[in-house]
Amino acid sequence: MSIEILGARLIDPASGHDQVTNLYLRDGKVIASGAAPAGFRAEQRIDASGLVAAPGLVDLSVALREPGYSRKGSIASETLAATAGGVTSLCCTPQTRPVLDTTAVTEMILDRARDAGHARVFPIGALSRNLAGEQLAELVALRDAGCVAFGNGLEQFGSNRTLRRALEYAATFDLTVVLHSQDRDLAEGGLAHEGPTASLLGLAGIPESAETVALARNLLLVEQAGVRAHFTQLSTARGAQMIAEAQARGLPVTADVALYQLILTDEALHGFSSLYHVQPPLRGTADRDGLREAVRYGVISSIASHHQPHEIDAKQAPFGATEAGISSVELHLPLALTLVQDGLLDLPTLLARLSSGPARALRLPGGTLEVGQPADIVLFDPQGSTLAGEVWYSKGQNCPFIGHCLPGAVRYTLVDGRIRFQR
Repeated sequence: MSIEILGARLIDPASGHDQVTNLYLRDGKVIASGAAPAGFRAEQRIDASGLVAAPGLVDLSVALREPGYSRKGSIASETLAATAGGVTSLCCTPQTRPVLDTTAVTEMILDRARDAGHARVFPIGALSRNLAGEQLAELVALRDAGCVAFGNGLEQFGSNRTLRRALEYAATFDLTVVLHSQDRDLAEGGLAHEGPTASLLGLAGIPESAETVALARNLLLVEQAGVRAHFTQLSTARGAQMIAEAQARGLPVTADVALYQLILTDEALHGFSSLYHVQPPLRGTADRDGLREAVRYGVISSIASHHQPHEIDAKQAPFGATEAGISSVELHLPLALTLVQDGLLDLPTLLARLSSGPARALRLPGGTLEVGQPADIVLFDPQGSTLAGEVWYSKGQNCPFIGHCLPGAVRYTLVDGRIRFQR
């Protein structure tokens, strides 16, 4: 199919392009910008005057909940929600039932994603069997089946020796590992950031050191193993500083942060709303500001939704008895645009953290609109607005932003040169 996109402001951070121009798509690829190629005939035209055309967003952490948790979400519902948020490529987490530690589960997820026909799905396989941290999963077989990286979530390995062997094995085959850094012993029983808010509310705290102790260990093991590592869901300013120091030493490490950690602080817990119950927890203002600076300067090169949809019952209990997580992927771009509205980032830098940065971190295709690249595109109105929750596609409504008026509005999301979402 051939599509002509007319008069958009093309922002492609990977190539540095930022200009009002036309885009031409054919057979799922970007074939030209500016003037139409000789002989080009558009089967469809999109008037994009006043809209921004950017690479489709790449989200490195989306819980699709399938297989095993259909009451929370499905591949069809959550990938549709992703396209509504401007996301064209996403990495799904291994916490499924059964765990994503076999080729059969990997192939089933990819088959159902293709059948759904919404966003591209890139599975992150389990680093250990059943995420138990005892035996290594069949990493090479999982890679061959389609897994792009390997992680163990917040589940720790039984010993540092076992984790070291896992990282060395991954390095042997040039595999990327995704590491959460939260020390189980220091975080055990915690519900909120250890500080004045937790004390006032009587909630058990999780100290900054729960992240930094685990992060220091992981960085040392990564350096020794020589493995490519992506550190996910950073929550502290000190953690971001440690990543910066590791990058300065030349370690092949990247990092991401949950978008909601750049917006919210533990002050949101006043009122005990379970919608703000997340793990790692919302931190204080100083940590949020430190994470924002790390995003501004590229130490944290990726902003992810860390979308975790839940059924209604999972959040209807006393705060400590509820399940952690926020459903937010379908608000990914409008929520991120609040960072531009607040003056933290300019628009090209924000789009880099949402597209080319994540794509490079896990060596994924996409994240750019260069000629010859996949036509994965988000067209959005930067002057428009989105009323969160007015239309909702995810099965999980556990989102504290529902009812908020957010800046920007996604108008079209294209994957492989086909319109997958249109508002």
